Amino acid sequence: MATPLPEAAVPDDNAIAGGLFDAIQTASLKLTTLLNLAPDGSLPLAGWINQFVRGWLVPNFRPTFRAMQWPVAQVLNWFEAALQAIPVSVFIALSAILIWRCVSRGMMIFTALSLGLIAWLNIWAPTMTTLAMVLTAVFFCALIGIPLGILAARSDRFSEILRPTLDVMQTIPSFVYLVPIVMLFGVGLVPGVIATIVFALPPVTRLTNLGIRQVDRELVEAAYAFGSTRLQVLTEVQLPQATRTIMAGMNQTLMMSLSMVVVAAMIGAGGLGLTVYTGLGRLDVGAATVGGIGIVLIAIILDRFTQALADPKTHRKGTWTFRGCLQRLFAPQAREAGASAP
Repeated sequence: MATPLPEAAVPDDNAIAGGLFDAIQTASLKLTTLLNLAPDGSLPLAGWINQFVRGWLVPNFRPTFRAMQWPVAQVLNWFEAALQAIPVSVFIALSAILIWRCVSRGMMIFTALSLGLIAWLNIWAPTMTTLAMVLTAVFFCALIGIPLGILAARSDRFSEILRPTLDVMQTIPSFVYLVPIVMLFGVGLVPGVIATIVFALPPVTRLTNLGIRQVDRELVEAAYAFGSTRLQVLTEVQLPQATRTIMAGMNQTLMMSLSMVVVAAMIGAGGLGLTVYTGLGRLDVGAATVGGIGIVLIAIILDRFTQALADPKTHRKGTWTFRGCLQRLFAPQAREAGASAP
């Protein structure tokens, strides 16, 4: 007679649940150790960023970032030296004439009175420093942003890659830029300008892309049909047609650069921003107000000037060329002739 086989042991439900819980707990501990998680299981993103920046980026690349300051420092020093060297009366006269020929007589009077008030308030030197910072930031924003916008207009794939980067640059609070800028570039006027460039770069890039994409396709196809190269189409068709949109982007970049002046003063940048920041730290309402008045007046003058450059009337009959600019400044009827052209 055959011996019956032993019945298979039926596992207990509690034993299964206990073993599964132990396995999950062991895996969780290993994952916590591997990712260096906090004891409560939260994600230590701040620690990872500190380790990346302090432990790898700064020791290995800080000399490279310091070397990148050289062109910014040269342009900034040149602008500041030139602006500080011009006598106050000469600067006011030249600015008034330029605004008169490019904007209007009313704006000319406002410009002369505003600059005279700035000199009367004894903030002329910091105003010229602020103006040099803004001009340097706008120069490098145009130097970087316009080519990026052209590439984005020519390539949909590059545009899709660039768009989220610009979104991040525009939405991150301006104070967040200061910590990595200080760690990589140090403190002072040049790091403040670099922070301003990063903050003010997106508008001119976006609007250059938009302006070129909005050019009539029939004009582009007609240019190609007549044997134009891609470079000729870009320089003779697309960029002239998109100039108004690009200048609107430059105007926004200029305004964002001015809005960054006070924030950049926190890392050692001078100018009117330092006047406002010092007044804030000492609860000196008068000093902060005086610095704010200077920033507002300069912002209004620069805003009206760049808006006039974006006016399509200034692009008639070659007035956008170098010869046309000279005519606008010295010919009595150059502006009126361009405005009355059909």
